Amino acid sequence: MPVSPLPSRPPHPGGTVPSLVVVGAGPRGTGLLERLAANVPELYGGSPLDVHLVDPYPPGAGRVWRADQSPLLWMNSMAEDVTMFLDESVTCAGPVRPGPTLAEWAERVRAGRIPAPADPALAAEVRRLTPTAFPSRRVQSAYLAWVYEQAVAALPPGVRLHRHRRRAVRVTGPRDGRQRVWLEGVPEPLTADLVVLALGHLDSEPDDEQRELTRFAREHGLVHIPPAYTADADLSALRPGEPVIVRGFGLAFVDLMVLLTEGRGGRYRTDDHGGLVYLPSGREPVLHVGSRRGVPYHAKIGYGWWGERTPLPRFFGPEQVGELLTRPALDFRRDVWPLIAKELAYAHYHRLFTAHPERTRVNWPDFEEKFAAAAPGGAGLDALIADAVPDPADRFDPVALDHPLAGVRCPDEETFQSYLRDHVTADLDRRVDRAHSPDLAVFLAMLSVYTHLVPLVGSGRLAPRSRLAEVDGWWHGFFSFYASGPPAPRLRQLLALSRAGVVRFLGAGLTVHADPRARAFRATGTTWPGDVTARALVEARLPAPSVHRSRDPLLRALAEDGGGGEEVLYDGTTALPTGLLAVDPGDSRVLDRDGRPHPRRLALGPHTNGRAYAAFARPRTNAPAFGQNDATARAALAFLRTLATGDAPPALTA
Repeated sequence: MPVSPLPSRPPHPGGTVPSLVVVGAGPRGTGLLERLAANVPELYGGSPLDVHLVDPYPPGAGRVWRADQSPLLWMNSMAEDVTMFLDESVTCAGPVRPGPTLAEWAERVRAGRIPAPADPALAAEVRRLTPTAFPSRRVQSAYLAWVYEQAVAALPPGVRLHRHRRRAVRVTGPRDGRQRVWLEGVPEPLTADLVVLALGHLDSEPDDEQRELTRFAREHGLVHIPPAYTADADLSALRPGEPVIVRGFGLAFVDLMVLLTEGRGGRYRTDDHGGLVYLPSGREPVLHVGSRRGVPYHAKIGYGWWGERTPLPRFFGPEQVGELLTRPALDFRRDVWPLIAKELAYAHYHRLFTAHPERTRVNWPDFEEKFAAAAPGGAGLDALIADAVPDPADRFDPVALDHPLAGVRCPDEETFQSYLRDHVTADLDRRVDRAHSPDLAVFLAMLSVYTHLVPLVGSGRLAPRSRLAEVDGWWHGFFSFYASGPPAPRLRQLLALSRAGVVRFLGAGLTVHADPRARAFRATGTTWPGDVTARALVEARLPAPSVHRSRDPLLRALAEDGGGGEEVLYDGTTALPTGLLAVDPGDSRVLDRDGRPHPRRLALGPHTNGRAYAAFARPRTNAPAFGQNDATARAALAFLRTLATGDAPPALTA
């Protein structure tokens, strides 16, 4: 994308070296640093530049991916599907500097072309890593540290990097002058011509519901663990053998499951029939887990692509998004979802007809022509599919996918335990069976949809309630459920834990409430009659972002002094705050409380409404974060260049 220079300022005072402060040295900050290094020769030349990188956690990995966490915790992506480097698929104006995926990096370590990590155990783990293995987060930490080192080494001689292993607590300064970045425990601030906040995933203070549950727990001597990053949560209050209600069946639950079983000394063995058996340590609690769907996320697909590629995007790409952007107001379900559903169905049927033609009645060209002409979501499309695909099991049904336990009513708890074990086993079998390769095509189509949805959501054309409920809520949840599930071995472990009685399934439609008469938490679902009471409740999900409730002192201070505004959507006169820091979609400048873009402050990442969440990505998927990093780096360098050369145009009227 073309450079959109930030508002320029008069020449730098006193001839001092221009300075950029980046708060956050995790994957997002590292990605930005790589883009700065790539774009400096074109946009900044050989002039001196000071870059300050501020983060108390290790550079590259940051807090979430730091090596100092349990080696039992894994990534939920295969090594070959993780990269920090741009490739030819990325839409950007800057130069593409390719680099190795995580799997390729590990291969180079094995070959001696890249030094192994200093920790012998970690080095051995890296050398054992195969492309289709799921690495530990410690391995990813080592990869990210190496990427950071490469980005630093690529900086031209005139660019000096300064590391500050402290927490940034406040940013002050006038709109038309140098900024001051205050560090924890340091009396004098860093001075900056430009500040980029790459804060990553942040903790939040509990909302009203969570505070009330915590109050109830304190009053009755119970345990309540609110939404948190599981690796950082204090789980010591969960007693051996006691029932624990767990609300949430996604990746946070998987981490919780691991830490409370293997993390407490349990282990697995393989029986004579190849099945997995859990051997308890006796220190485990009993986890009663449920959610809205009542089932765990789908396992990652265990095979690769072969044969003809599905041509994506087809029905939801730049052309369709451009047409949607001409409309004054959009509703996701009415205007956008039919196109997305058709895109996902197209990927499914293209794969079915080209890889498994024996399960269809007509040839692909005839079907594709009629499919393309049919209205999205219309009865004609359903009739076409019914005629061409005889087995209903071969048809793409997003409603059934989204409600896997719809209509399931078991007479008692034990019957449901067996039913859900069968459900998970069937999912595991399907995810390694190449006969179901349309599932992989839908997965790839979802990644494509996610990329093209970003500019549409950022445009502000979606009705506020539709965006919050349908995009940020339903779509993101559906995407995660289908495409961002755990490695298959984790679900095999879940089955073993269920058979051992360490995990119990609560089912779909989970509701949890505080029961003052029982002095306990009570959980009920819609899949089997009855309920479960427990003295402990764990919210197995990440904290929702919140500018005003953030535990990050810098972000909270920005909200309090008005320098950083929360994104607020308006449905008529009703304000709908999103909890996200508002930024300009063009160049990521921070918007203040009054909606004015700040000339000297930018922000990237999941705490913003910039929409590009993932700091690293699957190769060749045009990851939105990569293009956003490039655009931000180029805008920053264009701005700083005016200070270095003294050729700035007149100052922006603030």
